[in-house]
Amino acid sequence: MKIINFGSMNIDRVYDVAQMVAPGETISAGGLHIYAGGKGLNQSVAAARAGAQVIHAGAVGPEGGFLVDALTQSGADAGHLLRPETETGHAVIQINSAGQNAIIVYGGANQCLDEAYIDKMLALGDVGDLVLLQNETSGTAEIIRRAHEKGLTVVFNPSPFPAEPLPYELVDLFIVNEIEGALLAELPLDTQPETILNAIGERFPNAWVVLTLGGSGVVCRKGGETFAHPIFKVTAVDTTAAGDTFCGYFLAGLCLQKDIPQCLKEASAASAIAVSRQGAVPSIPTRAEVEEFLAERK
Repeated sequence: MKIINFGSMNIDRVYDVAQMVAPGETISAGGLHIYAGGKGLNQSVAAARAGAQVIHAGAVGPEGGFLVDALTQSGADAGHLLRPETETGHAVIQINSAGQNAIIVYGGANQCLDEAYIDKMLALGDVGDLVLLQNETSGTAEIIRRAHEKGLTVVFNPSPFPAEPLPYELVDLFIVNEIEGALLAELPLDTQPETILNAIGERFPNAWVVLTLGGSGVVCRKGGETFAHPIFKVTAVDTTAAGDTFCGYFLAGLCLQKDIPQCLKEASAASAIAVSRQGAVPSIPTRAEVEEFLAERK
């Protein structure tokens, strides 16, 4: 089983600030860091470092060569990327003194995925393979439909949450945080997790859900079974790639035929390591680091 990830590739420009800038305000940044990033790239790197076979489907502009290097050096297959003349996607990220972030994303080359490319990449999949997508590239609805038609397992991490209707009924696995889960369930944002899970289950009875809960850990609902795992407490430095790291490690665990509790445990550990480090790709741990982290906490 492998992962075909239709994922964004961004140049992350990260600014250290005491507090997030307010409307109409001008502030000075204490530092600037430039990293390889993008939700899709982060998730491919995480899944590959976790040991999964990953094919990255995406687009990068002329100045984005170091993003390709980040994929290949992590073990992901970057040999099928689109290379348009369009500017590479990028993100402007504020990191405050508490390690929290605020992010503006510009799509750029990520919006160049067309039907011909989608078909070409899906042709690399076999029945049962995972097709992962977020919502930072073009073609989201088409990818979901065509992957489902081919008998591939559709995994959707809807971030940023789509403004337009999508064929959610064709998704096999949703990976969402509390806000995305509430939006998917069409409920108020302050709805309790159990209610969110029940509502998603009623709306999409053929799908299963992984709901991340920040400081409260994660809960997974598949069929009639519910699984949960608490967070591993660490000092947060930068939360930018935490969710992407969790997603990549969780899916890698599935590909490696691990059971859900073990997938949740390893993904939670990987995410904890990521938040204790600066940057997106640089913060994502290797499997050896995750195993060492868990061994120290037995």
